[in-house]
Amino acid sequence: MDQYRLPRDVVPTRYDLRLEPDLAASTFAGEETITVTVRETTDELVLNAAELEITAAAIENQAAVSHRGTIELVDALERCRLRFPNPLSPGTWRLRLSFKGRLNEKLRGFYRSTYQDGTGATHALAATQFEATDARRAFPCWDEPDFKAVFATTLVLDPALTAVSNTAVVSERFENGKKVLRFADTIRMSTYLVAFVVGLLEPSDPVWVGPTPVRVWSVPGKRHLAAFGQEIAAFSLRFFEDYYGLPYPGDKLDLLAIPDFASGAMENLGAITFRESALLIDEKAATHTELERVADVVAHENAHMWFGDLVTMTWWNGLWLNEAFATFMEMLAVDKWKPEWQRWTTFGVSRATALAVDGLWSTRPIEYPVHAPHDADAMFDVLTYEKGASALRMLEQYLGPTTFRDGVREYLRSHAYGNADTGDLWRAIGSAARQPVPDVMDGWIFSPGYPLITVRLDQEAQSGAQLVVRQQRFRYLRPTDSNVVKENDPDQRWQVPLQIRITAHGQSETRRLLLTEAEARLGLPTGFDCLLVNEGGHGFYRVQYEPELLERLLRRVPDGLAAIERFNLVNDAWAATVAGLSPLTDYLDFTARFRGERDKNVWAVLLDSFHMLHRIVEPPDRSALEAFVRDRVGPAVTELGWAPRTSEDELSRQLRADLLRALGTIGNDRDVQARAAELYGEYLRDAGAKRPAPTTAVDPNVVPALIAILAYAGDATRYNEFYERFRAAATPQEERRYLYALPAFQPAALVDQTLARTISGEIRTQDAPYLVRVLLMSVSGRERAWTFLKSSWDTMDQLYPKNGLRRMCEGVTGLATAELERDAREFFSARKIDLGGKTLEQYLEQLRITVALREREGTALSRHLGSFPSD
Repeated sequence: MDQYRLPRDVVPTRYDLRLEPDLAASTFAGEETITVTVRETTDELVLNAAELEITAAAIENQAAVSHRGTIELVDALERCRLRFPNPLSPGTWRLRLSFKGRLNEKLRGFYRSTYQDGTGATHALAATQFEATDARRAFPCWDEPDFKAVFATTLVLDPALTAVSNTAVVSERFENGKKVLRFADTIRMSTYLVAFVVGLLEPSDPVWVGPTPVRVWSVPGKRHLAAFGQEIAAFSLRFFEDYYGLPYPGDKLDLLAIPDFASGAMENLGAITFRESALLIDEKAATHTELERVADVVAHENAHMWFGDLVTMTWWNGLWLNEAFATFMEMLAVDKWKPEWQRWTTFGVSRATALAVDGLWSTRPIEYPVHAPHDADAMFDVLTYEKGASALRMLEQYLGPTTFRDGVREYLRSHAYGNADTGDLWRAIGSAARQPVPDVMDGWIFSPGYPLITVRLDQEAQSGAQLVVRQQRFRYLRPTDSNVVKENDPDQRWQVPLQIRITAHGQSETRRLLLTEAEARLGLPTGFDCLLVNEGGHGFYRVQYEPELLERLLRRVPDGLAAIERFNLVNDAWAATVAGLSPLTDYLDFTARFRGERDKNVWAVLLDSFHMLHRIVEPPDRSALEAFVRDRVGPAVTELGWAPRTSEDELSRQLRADLLRALGTIGNDRDVQARAAELYGEYLRDAGAKRPAPTTAVDPNVVPALIAILAYAGDATRYNEFYERFRAAATPQEERRYLYALPAFQPAALVDQTLARTISGEIRTQDAPYLVRVLLMSVSGRERAWTFLKSSWDTMDQLYPKNGLRRMCEGVTGLATAELERDAREFFSARKIDLGGKTLEQYLEQLRITVALREREGTALSRHLGSFPSD
């Protein structure tokens, strides 16, 4: 028997589920009747159950033949084996189970969350998080995505409480002093999409999208923060119904903000659950980035109502069909809603994150075989989401948006209420495009990595000047690096849809080429001036130009290239530097060409590279690096100033905040730090006077930068102030600003305070691992944080959600010295720590890349910085 996949001889079709949670005792009791189809004669049923006590089991068919079963729980496999005294003949049977469980505090399965009201009193609620394989912790079930069934839920609760599930309430009655809510039948769906939330909850007034009421639910006192999330929820629901050509598959859409929530959100059909900061927001006081996050997450989850809920991957290897499509669709919806936000341009930052991971030896394909559920947990990463979405965007641009949409519609219509895999999607899109889509796309989905496109001129070709483009796999590390585990590396090729803009005599033309071989040539027009590979910036590959071609392009910065094209130019140059394909000193000079840059996204990659230099620079050279940062960032800050102008767009406002933060932290600009303290005082006076947002002196976009700067330069008094403001925050965003300022304080005693609080219960377990991650990547805190992690590992392993523990360990990529790298490898090896999939291997390889850069370029960096005056 497969230890990870259930037998297929018995299949569920319906669950009638009754649950009674006791919030005070942190327990629940349940009964369920599962209608099953027995396909082959058997005397046992095997289904999933974990952390449950099953007290009774019986089965009956339509002829009233019934049997009581013996119950065996196999904890190691999270299974329940039911044996019956007589064989069950093929046909329909009804399995009745009684069970008990605990409302855990690990933020998975059926779990307990707490919050404090305005008086300081603590209240509890119960919520669910079942993806990938945690429905089995709430009720025994066939907990695999292709065992789709109808769910009819009944919840029994204290009369003072409210409950929400996937569908609308169809009846309410009272029984033995309890309120009994019965919910309508769901569509046929997977177990991981079932949801119920019980507690003191307040709904917003509904907004109707056709026949569907859209509401936002929150704990008491936060309803006023629901409007923005509800607006994008209603807009995106309409948008997706139109794009998909299919109505929303549920009878209502509730969005629920949960005080304790491990991830950003979860796409339960009709009852989407969110971390509070991903749904509730004060639009007037929030930054552009905070608003964008709420819009993205809400649109992402709504997109899942079709991609994931209506049509579901057959097994977890196809997770990208859910998550990559939802990421792609969130961009489409938010871009349509707020075109001034330029979401496809800012998506370049997300694509760059995926490119960074996919340039590792330890990367993986977007889709690969998954056997154990633990491996499925590790697939919720940038390769599934951002690389997958990038591949879809590249395909959409190659085929055309209308053709691509028609293929998506055919896929959804053909597989509604069922399961599908990647081949089904390619067949549907290929039918619409009348092209063999697998030939183009399978290399991007089923193979790891991506190509580096090298570009050079051949002036000696007999037919005239030619452009020579060549592909080879991009990697940061050479095969000779002793710390890298290398797999077989065949001469890998992709079918690369290239879009090349060629300019001659002041006129531009676009050439399209599907690069299928190692090399291809294009003739160039007479009077050729310059060219750009990856026009529009949607290709998932890097480009390296020979020096002459690069210089011609740089002469057109910034006005001759779109923002996303400039972003790719800088991002590819930095990647080539980190990979050792070009000298660091060349990149440092290269950055001077972008002092006049005013795009937020281009600056994002520039600042990211400066932060990496900050992590690897030797202590005696740190003040010179700070001067270098001031030289590069200062001119833009001088032009932008501290306050927005009337005609300024949203991205410029956010750029101001990003640059001020950099100048006041890794630039260590004393004047900026002093001005930040003055403006922060004004901000507090305005907030205390409850002055309306339009009349405040400080732009909300700048406020998080002020807090970050003051933390970076702060002392114990400031630390205590920020900690108290974190505890008393009025909005999730304000709470988050002050919370994430705590690890920015540099004095050792304050670093120790923050670390201690991550396991003391003072900080929610949904947030604590991320503070440790920040400190591990902090130059001032990394050694103390690493020592703390090693000594506290067992405690953290018990306290933190597994995805939080996984993300915390990402911080080891900041341990950027050879000594710390050796210690990290020894620790993880000795403890036999497994984060699922290739996660830990990727983190350690990223650390090796950083240390290798330090070893290779440290002397040159020190010499180059000598020309910058230090304090």
